[in-house]
Amino acid sequence: MGELPHFVELNDLASERVGGKILFATDDWFAVAENLLKPENPVWKEEDFTEFGKWMDGWETRRKRIPGHDWCIIKLGIPGLVYGFDVNTAFFTGNYAPRVSIQAACLENDDGFPDRTSEMGSAASEEQFEAMKKLNTEAWDEILPMREMGSGNPATCNNILEIPLRKRWTHIRLNMFPDGGIARLRVYGVASPDWANIPSNQLLDLVAMENGGVCVGYSNVHYGHARNLLTKPRSKVMKDGWETARRLDRPAILTADENGVLQVDGSEWCVFRLGHHGTIKEVEIDTNHFKGNFPDSCTVEGAMVVAPKNKRKVSVARMGPIQQGFTGLNWRIILPQTKLSAHKQHFFKGAEVQDIGVVSHVRLTMRPDGGVSRMRLWGYKQGTPTIPEETRKASIPEERSKEKAETQAEP
Repeated sequence: MGELPHFVELNDLASERVGGKILFATDDWFAVAENLLKPENPVWKEEDFTEFGKWMDGWETRRKRIPGHDWCIIKLGIPGLVYGFDVNTAFFTGNYAPRVSIQAACLENDDGFPDRTSEMGSAASEEQFEAMKKLNTEAWDEILPMREMGSGNPATCNNILEIPLRKRWTHIRLNMFPDGGIARLRVYGVASPDWANIPSNQLLDLVAMENGGVCVGYSNVHYGHARNLLTKPRSKVMKDGWETARRLDRPAILTADENGVLQVDGSEWCVFRLGHHGTIKEVEIDTNHFKGNFPDSCTVEGAMVVAPKNKRKVSVARMGPIQQGFTGLNWRIILPQTKLSAHKQHFFKGAEVQDIGVVSHVRLTMRPDGGVSRMRLWGYKQGTPTIPEETRKASIPEERSKEKAETQAEP
């Protein structure tokens, strides 16, 4: 497939894990549309069949024998600026949807949508279609014109599609032409809160996914991506966190200092852009589920980065010679090197957290390697949001312009 575009490193705004929801689907005969939003990768079960046909881990409609095409409405779990999609057809080799398009809207609520029952072997009723007709979703902004899909074979199943329009969306309409199957839909983007309505004296998690936090660099994500650290609910399984490979430069025999902290030279790190510039007052490092593979210790640092407007774009430093993008920053310690324990929420505040003033980016370093499930950085907003003001202004519900936004999110 070659090198993937940077936007696939962003948060999945539609995942059921963050509240993504199917509001309507024309047909759920072989497999229900809710499968599109599962955070796990699709799986294949060779011998599994249902009374309706082959069991498939995705959304699959019946072979259409009436006019029209199939489509569904997805409410994003976290509204935000959408950068692109992965329309994954994994394992749908002879039954994948041959073409798709995507429309979007920014709605204030879900009023008017009919009640939905997620059930295999079903299709939308006439009453549900009538309710949807009144909502006129076919007139929503087309953010991705009709595109041909690759089959569900490993080499062609990930249909990575970037969009040029940078606006805030709350709902997505996924159209398949005319029918077939799609395993997963990833909606990659950055949350865009209404910061004007959040008081400056409100303590909040400045790095949280729902507040616009985003991973912009990492050293190693062998078992789990660093962006998982920002997800709102506490992790349910180990793979729902950031986990690295074991470092090969570990000493043959480990030693520790008087505080029990291992003496190692190697470390792994990840860098995040906060949703809003702010001051960090409290830190939470959660090693939930990491029992035999938690880091020995960690450090949290902060820096203030002001990018020129013409350089505000999403760019993620990946494995390889990546430190060049961050070693030049003026990193200052927020949480000094601290011993960690297995499968535990670690809370730090007061004198444990150093006040270094306003920051825009943070770096979490673990030593020597291992896994962390969540990181929370509680503080107060200061200054300006990290998402460009002009981009957020173009994202209010009343705005329906199809002009391309001039400014994208800063690194």
